[in-house]
Amino acid sequence: MTSGEGTTPSADDGNAVAGAPVPGSVRPGGRTARVREAVLRAAGDALVEEGFDRLDLAEIARRAGVGKTTVYRRWGTPALLAADLLEDMAEQSLPSAHTGSLADDLRANARLVVKTLNDPRQGRLFRALIAASLCDEQAKEALHRFYAVRIDEWAGCVAEAEQRGEVPAGTDARAVIAAVSAPLYYALLHTGEPLDDALADRAARSACAAARAGALSR
Repeated sequence: MTSGEGTTPSADDGNAVAGAPVPGSVRPGGRTARVREAVLRAAGDALVEEGFDRLDLAEIARRAGVGKTTVYRRWGTPALLAADLLEDMAEQSLPSAHTGSLADDLRANARLVVKTLNDPRQGRLFRALIAASLCDEQAKEALHRFYAVRIDEWAGCVAEAEQRGEVPAGTDARAVIAAVSAPLYYALLHTGEPLDDALADRAARSACAAARAGALSR
């Protein structure tokens, strides 16, 4: 894993330190990376089990087996810890498909989203982080960055399709990828419609048709 602040004091006084670097601003290695991995794993477990509103840095330190000062100094608030967790999730996400067909690439993207949201751990973790983003500005910004990273990762598939002549010149690649996932998250958060491959394929077909028709141009 990469990113995160680079010092790991082991005192245990539990007091936040003002002016701590923003998570992700310094790349750690060695013990620092192992501490970050343990803390982020503990934070993910706590979010899945209890939700964002009960996320407690002292409890995260206990779960991770590290000093409280380490956690307070490097993250400072539950929101910044959640933000770093999202940064890590973006880094760990699977790369985009490059099948040579826009329809197949978008289908792969949609099915990956569905698989992630249906995963017993990942799905509950996303729900907790989405809930956090509704009440905390830092969590909201982190969630926006996460989706920006994932959209940019898959936007290259649309750019390649434009080069092959599958979609009109000037197609907005990011808008196409967003159009794939939007109905899936709508089903997750609003309608309760089953998240399955049929829904994923329908979302991919709709986005592909809109792109080919020029409806998603810049």
